[in-house]
Amino acid sequence: MAGILYGVGVGPGDPELMTLQAVRVIRASDVILAPGREPKETVAWKIAAGAVPELAEKEAVGIHMPMTKDPDILQRAHQEAVDRINAELEKGKKAAFLTLGDPCIYSTYLYVHRKVQAAGYQAEIISGIPSFIAVAAAVGDGLVENSQMLHVIPASYPAEEGMALPGTRVLMKAGKAAAQVRDELILQGAQGWAVERCGMEGERIFHSLDEIPDDLSYYSIIVAKEAGE
Repeated sequence: MAGILYGVGVGPGDPELMTLQAVRVIRASDVILAPGREPKETVAWKIAAGAVPELAEKEAVGIHMPMTKDPDILQRAHQEAVDRINAELEKGKKAAFLTLGDPCIYSTYLYVHRKVQAAGYQAEIISGIPSFIAVAAAVGDGLVENSQMLHVIPASYPAEEGMALPGTRVLMKAGKAAAQVRDELILQGAQGWAVERCGMEGERIFHSLDEIPDDLSYYSIIVAKEAGE
């Protein structure tokens, strides 16, 4: 009998924010997959290890996911990942693929999930706390109230259309685009804040747009609200 793949969301950074379901599935899995050549050096692995100490004894497999937008390179990488995972499933193993935040939100795991299912294997998603929920709690402010709309925008891609949306805008993975996004929001008269490396070592919280520096890391989120909200 073939095994099963679990896409496990480990949350935004603090191991205490991992769900009981995620911990249970990781403990029950035979092999642990992590997005990186050295699985035990990945951020997702280190978060999970904080909640599941016995992770150190599990079989670890690195799944290379190149940081590129080149569709050809990505397609090859995804297929190589699927082939590697399917080989484990064919042995009847339970495999947990660790992913930051929630697997359904801008996660490379989704590409693997669909291809594994298309190949005839069973795959399930284990939800995790999304990073933008955790950053709101870290700042001590809500995201939306009453009839306000919430928009989740990938800041590492061209986001001009998203920047003009009403309500609250969550700009994910701000990173290199942080300065440009900050300046545009200030010109709009928006109010907002940002959190870098939420729940991780080196966390930084910026309580206003003016405080946001030019050098935010990849693991950063900017939240902007319309003036007066």
